[in-house]
Amino acid sequence: MASTPVTPPSTEAANLRRKQQRKSLLLLLICTILGAAAQILFKKAGNSMGPSPGILEVVTNVPLIAGYSLYGLSLVLLSYALRFDELSSLYPLISLTYVWVLLLSVWLFNEPLTAIKVAGVLIIMAGVAVISRSSKP
Repeated sequence: MASTPVTPPSTEAANLRRKQQRKSLLLLLICTILGAAAQILFKKAGNSMGPSPGILEVVTNVPLIAGYSLYGLSLVLLSYALRFDELSSLYPLISLTYVWVLLLSVWLFNEPLTAIKVAGVLIIMAGVAVISRSSKP
């Protein structure tokens, strides 16, 4: 009868930590997408309101309510994601929301994609890469 090798506790702990970190990264990516979707809904809500909307027009604005709901869900997921890794290495990834907003704005609202915007996105992505590398041992 063959016996199964026993994994040392330190290896099991390291594997669990890596799995939790991957889960945190995935949750954070979802948070950035939800945050960008919320921003798009806020823009849509603003476009649908008159020049000086009344309180009833604001509280019954479906895109606005949906945007706030997505932000709320994003914050709940963010709180959960931050449990498993360093705040200083995960939180800068939230800046990827700007990248999603830029791409969605170009696609949905036909906003111009300029060289300056592209440069800004590249700088954001480089910054995120540098920060994420700095937290690795």
